[in-house]
Amino acid sequence: MILKNLNVTDVVNIIKIRGELKMNKSKLFRLTVLTTVTILIFMACFLNGYADVKEFRWGTSSTGSSGHRALVALTTLLDREMENYNFTVLPTPGAVFTVKKYAMEEMDGLYGADVAFYELSGNVDRFEGFSSQIKRYPVQSFWAYTLEVGLAIHANNMEKFKGWRDLSGEKVFTGPAAWDVRAALERPLKVLNVGHKYVEIDLGMVSSSLGAGHISAINAYTSGGGSTISPWLMETELGTDIAILNPSEEEIELLKKAGIEVVDIQPDVFETDVHVDVIKGVPFFYGFHTGPEVMPEEDVYQMLKVIEENAAELAKQDPIYRQIQENMVDIQLRGIKATIDFVQVHPGLARYLREKGVWNSDWDDQIAK
Repeated sequence: MILKNLNVTDVVNIIKIRGELKMNKSKLFRLTVLTTVTILIFMACFLNGYADVKEFRWGTSSTGSSGHRALVALTTLLDREMENYNFTVLPTPGAVFTVKKYAMEEMDGLYGADVAFYELSGNVDRFEGFSSQIKRYPVQSFWAYTLEVGLAIHANNMEKFKGWRDLSGEKVFTGPAAWDVRAALERPLKVLNVGHKYVEIDLGMVSSSLGAGHISAINAYTSGGGSTISPWLMETELGTDIAILNPSEEEIELLKKAGIEVVDIQPDVFETDVHVDVIKGVPFFYGFHTGPEVMPEEDVYQMLKVIEENAAELAKQDPIYRQIQENMVDIQLRGIKATIDFVQVHPGLARYLREKGVWNSDWDDQIAK
């Protein structure tokens, strides 16, 4: 009945309105489809990018140690410059634990020293009986710095102890049992046949124990060629009056004859007066390593380039990296020479040194596959 009252113009208008409604519905449908597709594409790109980011678990020594502090500085840089990786620092009771965890495929990166690689290759000392648990062998990929081990006593005992062999029968804290610094110091002490008594002490108790005479000496090691000391040792020197106990001239000659290097370190690396004009230390090499099955050749090569280009920044964050800032190539070569018989070289490190024109072709058969 209503249609009977409509004229031709009204009918035309109704048809137009219906057409416009259909067109609007069509546009709305197309807009909805376009929006949905856009969201899906964005999510796919995001998820694909996220999937390309590799989670990398890097082990180091305990919180408060030189190794922990150094790796935090390094991974902060690498997280910024290597977008395809997300690095996590995992503190452990000691660097040797990271070597074992890496070998058992429970970590992606390790904190390894030449002394640990020597023990691992020979299945001796801290690695005795461990060979049956090895799923993959560590590979050297980045040598970061040296540590220089030595001894300190309480200043009140300077007249009593004149050389390292004077500590025969005395209680000595050469470092936490699992730490490489302990193994590195025990070696020259063994060469000198010191015959001390090892005592394990919580790092927070070293100062009071030395001051009270519960121990006679401690491992007063420096890092980075004498550029820094560990936080626990700094707390110790601020808590009690320590004096460096250098090996005697005769002892230094005995160490050199045994193939053990002794280097000079400036005492101003300590905050307080350590009562010597020069410190005599025994160096060993430390690095942060991984294998080609975890980080391929190209990525390790790029990592080394990033470290080299940002060495000044690293050294500013942690003075332990001054050796890298001064001559990164030299520290890599020295580290390899000290360990080439014990552990293979990452192809990314080999490529880096070839580019520098310093790779030794005699090492070719020691490049990890």
